[in-house]
Amino acid sequence: MSKTIDYYLALMSPWCYLGHQRLIDLAKRKGATIAYKPIDFGPVLTAGGGLPLAQRAPARQAYRLVELPRWSAYLGIPLTLKPKYFPVPDTKPAGMVIAAGRAGQDMGKLAGAFLRAVWADERNIADDADLEAIAQAEGYDGKALLAQAMAPEMQAVRAANTEEALARQVFGLPTYMLAGEMFWGQDRLDFLERALG
Repeated sequence: MSKTIDYYLALMSPWCYLGHQRLIDLAKRKGATIAYKPIDFGPVLTAGGGLPLAQRAPARQAYRLVELPRWSAYLGIPLTLKPKYFPVPDTKPAGMVIAAGRAGQDMGKLAGAFLRAVWADERNIADDADLEAIAQAEGYDGKALLAQAMAPEMQAVRAANTEEALARQVFGLPTYMLAGEMFWGQDRLDFLERALG
């Protein structure tokens, strides 16, 4: 069985944030590799019958505000429930993560830094200065990655990831795929661990 985990993520998702480092740690424990696949979540959400947060029923919106701090407390992961810069487009940071991967650098570390920037540090990942500074603080060449972020080849990878997610019937994030089996949500990491053996 393949030990590669396909990881579909968006850099604005609180659920990706809560599961991100745990997935990385799990893969290390199990000797698995992670294929990071940043996507444009809008088309995936729509195709799966979902609604943008602001359009969801009030009861669903209210429960999200209960569940996020519940998971944050349970996992011991700091989370700002209503961050100042949410939602904002994550097109540029996704491009930077893809550019880092193409340069042979650690995509997971950079993606984690952007997720943490939104949900713990209240940074604006749609702002060029913030993006460059966040990447630089993690040891990347932030200026170079930012310069490549919107390049057609980087955005083509994101578009291809999105099409692949649609073809594989991904409907929510994070989604992890192992040998064709889907695990949706950071609360399914235990099942993914069992599947890894």
